[in-house]
Amino acid sequence: MFGTLAVGRTSIEGLLEADDVLRTADAMRNVGAVIERDETGRWTVDGVGVGGLLEPETALDFGNAGTGVRLSMGLIGGHAVSATFIGDASLTGRPMGRVLDPLRDMGVDVLARSGDRLPLTLRGPDTLAPVTYRVPVPSAQVKSCVLMAGLNSPGVTTVIEPVATRDHTERMLVGFGADLDVSTGTNGEAVIRLKGQPDLAPQDVIVPGDPSSAGFPIVAALIVPGSDIRIDNVLLNPARTGLIQSLQEMGADMTIDNRRLSGGEEIGTIRVRHAPLKGIVVPPERAPSMIDEYPILAIAAAFAEGDTVMQGLAEMRVKESDRLAAVAAGLAANGVAHEEGPDWLRVTGRTGAIGGGRVATHLDHRIAMSFLVLGLAADRPVTIDDGAMIATSFPTFMAVMQGAGASFETLGAAAA
Repeated sequence: MFGTLAVGRTSIEGLLEADDVLRTADAMRNVGAVIERDETGRWTVDGVGVGGLLEPETALDFGNAGTGVRLSMGLIGGHAVSATFIGDASLTGRPMGRVLDPLRDMGVDVLARSGDRLPLTLRGPDTLAPVTYRVPVPSAQVKSCVLMAGLNSPGVTTVIEPVATRDHTERMLVGFGADLDVSTGTNGEAVIRLKGQPDLAPQDVIVPGDPSSAGFPIVAALIVPGSDIRIDNVLLNPARTGLIQSLQEMGADMTIDNRRLSGGEEIGTIRVRHAPLKGIVVPPERAPSMIDEYPILAIAAAFAEGDTVMQGLAEMRVKESDRLAAVAAGLAANGVAHEEGPDWLRVTGRTGAIGGGRVATHLDHRIAMSFLVLGLAADRPVTIDDGAMIATSFPTFMAVMQGAGASFETLGAAAA
């Protein structure tokens, strides 16, 4: 996306070639960027500059890419073009109002069906109005959408975050040359100010390993006896390490070395060995740094001694699925004692035999991968109803896990 808004050629190495990313690349091609991949896996993006987007000739199909569609709504909605956004059945069911509301405040026309859900069409104004927007719930997607739109506004766009969320957008904006300032407000909130209509400079970007994806082999190693694995080049941004912190509090045998900076982000190598875990209380203020990792944390909790209580989980209700309900149902199907609240989950580890159940994934890649990891240490095999959507975020999941010793069996459309 930032390569599209830069003038010149951006190169990207280490890109996760998952469906979500490829769909986003296709959308950027449709608004004017020239995007190519060479035989070494290096990607190049020839951008059109801020204000230079073309009107797409066809609807932009984001498949299951929730982050891709929400950030693109800001990027494209901030330009004086019309664009229609569509997605798969899961994405079509997800609410978009949280990003559409600030875009409306900035002057973007929105044509959407009831509930602000896809498919929908945006038409950007000739001149986008800068806003000061207080994010109502902790959401890096909302923050990033407003900042992406604000890039093409003739003024200063301000986003106020009462609770800090992941800051990759701010870091990359600075890296591409945007005039952005982050300060602390009188109430301790983060105040992000972005000066619009910059000349963004193309960059050479090396993408670090995703800590959300790393969570699956990490937990698998912790719960499978005899495990000892290393995961290289993992992103260690403090806004993304809530799972690592929680697992360490549970007693995980996990060390991090070879810490270094890459593209303004800290990365390192994580070594994980099997270890007994104990239940903990995960406080609500940690949720923004690990909102996508609660499903796999629940799997670790299923093998821990005692209760693990996770609080502040309301955001899980509006992910690719109602993840809180999906995790609870999957635990129930596999004999794991738990209690589910409106925004909390309590998991009691090892009260009896685990496994033997069939899990409804609701087209959610993280539910699918989490319960396949459960099956690696369960007393009986665990079956998921569909694994195809794993490709949206971690297309090499099966191969990576099998390379570490996991065994999967495909049963028609299901996996065990």
